[in-house]
Amino acid sequence: MSAPMTAALAARHDAGVLRRFATELFSASGMDPDKAEIVAAVLVEADMLGHDTHGLALATRYLTEIDNGAMTLTGEPEVISDRGACLTWNGRRLPGPWLVVKAMEIAFARLEQHGIVSVAIGNGHHIGCLAAYAQRAAARGKVLTIHSCAPGVATVAPFGGLRAALSPAPFAIGFPTQADPVMIDISASITTNNMALRLSQEGRRYPNPWLMDAEGEPTDDPTVLQRGGTVLPAGGVDHGQKGYGWGLTAEALSQGLSGQGRADGPKGMVNAVFLQLIDPEAFAGLDAFTRQTSAIADKCHASPPRPGMGPVRLPGEGGLRRQEAAERGGVPLRDGILDALQPWVRRHGVAIPPALN
Repeated sequence: MSAPMTAALAARHDAGVLRRFATELFSASGMDPDKAEIVAAVLVEADMLGHDTHGLALATRYLTEIDNGAMTLTGEPEVISDRGACLTWNGRRLPGPWLVVKAMEIAFARLEQHGIVSVAIGNGHHIGCLAAYAQRAAARGKVLTIHSCAPGVATVAPFGGLRAALSPAPFAIGFPTQADPVMIDISASITTNNMALRLSQEGRRYPNPWLMDAEGEPTDDPTVLQRGGTVLPAGGVDHGQKGYGWGLTAEALSQGLSGQGRADGPKGMVNAVFLQLIDPEAFAGLDAFTRQTSAIADKCHASPPRPGMGPVRLPGEGGLRRQEAAERGGVPLRDGILDALQPWVRRHGVAIPPALN
């Protein structure tokens, strides 16, 4: 029988203290201070939203990448093309969260003129949790769509195939309503590489057969990825053509429009990104937009729950409640996350943040 996906959470920590701690670690490792601050904020926000595979658990991998010279720590992206409403960058392996936030700020500034602004970023470093960006856009009354992929790895098999060809290809959509924003953060695969890595390290299994071994049999064993296995596309062996299609879309938009991706043979934690910001005021107006999105949300909330299920929620609703609880009572961190950072803590003389409980 498979072990549950969740594990006991350890101590809670003040969100501001965690952000300062992570900022100090990245800055001490040579990252520009403004970049370090944004990377730290995005990682901590992921933990607050409950996306803990993409929170401070990533800091160890990022710092290892810095030690190996695989992340660029200073400077600006290279502009490949700029037509105002369309901007394309070579991300130069700069920190992914900083690249995305910088791209969004540029897009926000251009929305009044263009209404829709699209940015393609190739050859950037890992961008972390997409929900953090969706929330930023919705809070400003904008609509964000973002597609990302990791052209340096392939763990997802095409539907009907045995050999991996794609990355999990996450994508997110965020938009405002008259109440909570809707924040959709999903991937074209059933699970993610980071979750498979965590379960493998902890000796645990998935609750369902979300992977496929090298012979094509579905399995709940995350270690099959180390033996020629693959992650199943969303829809699994039954309707996996849906996830397969989503994955192709995400990889084409991010790599194709940036002009940088698998064709170049990249290695490591490189990301390609395509993001688009939409201003409802350029269409029927924000009030008209949220009137409609709120009606849709109300219909979903009013749907009677299935037997044994709680009230129907909208995507991102649970994360927002977790974020609010983390602001009040501290951010829960899994056992081992801060311990894994000890080599850099000792090297740079940064103090481990104290727990609140």
